[in-house]
Amino acid sequence: MPSGSAIRGTRVGSGPIRPTERCEPAPRRSVTYWCANDHTIEISLAAEVSPPVTWDCPRCGQPAGLDATNPPGKPRSEPYKTHLAYVKERRTDADGAAILAEALANLRQRRGEN
Repeated sequence: MPSGSAIRGTRVGSGPIRPTERCEPAPRRSVTYWCANDHTIEISLAAEVSPPVTWDCPRCGQPAGLDATNPPGKPRSEPYKTHLAYVKERRTDADGAAILAEALANLRQRRGEN
């Protein structure tokens, strides 16, 4: 009694048997990025694609740029903001007072406290 795969000579996740016969790889070019920690990153991109301005360094996680003499610095991290801080950016104190008064009026109406 046979066991294993019904298709002999293959495994799950394997690629095509003869990729050179089925397709031709797209033309590529190499692009080099440098990070502030003196790491060099070389990636391959399609020839017709313009390279992104920055690329994350796989060694340290810092942004890397196309200019070796002037790599980008560490990104500025924003301080944690609470939900209330975001609401205060969008609303004035007068808007907040009006919304609160409307909500309290609706609550009192539902409770029957007029």
